Amino acid sequence: MPYCVVAYDIPDDRRRLRLSRVLWGMLDRVQKSVFEGELEEHQLDRLEERIRRVVEAREDAIRIYPLCPACRRRIRRIGPSPLRADPDVWVI
Repeated sequence: MPYCVVAYDIPDDRRRLRLSRVLWGMLDRVQKSVFEGELEEHQLDRLEERIRRVVEAREDAIRIYPLCPACRRRIRRIGPSPLRADPDVWVI
């Protein structure tokens, strides 16, 4: 399943809260303005549609980064922000 990262910079508190609620329903929050998680292509399209309804394109900056499985494995982290476990992989 494709993995994606969504980052945003929104100056308006109300729109920022509305966007975080939209993202919260589909992705995991890893920083204040960064969400990530697995989405199928059609889910990503639907999420982008919902984001466009919330943001003001002239003021807000949104970045959506779809990552392939190889890119996801190469994510480097510093600090306590663990990646969500892959539900198809069991570690024993």
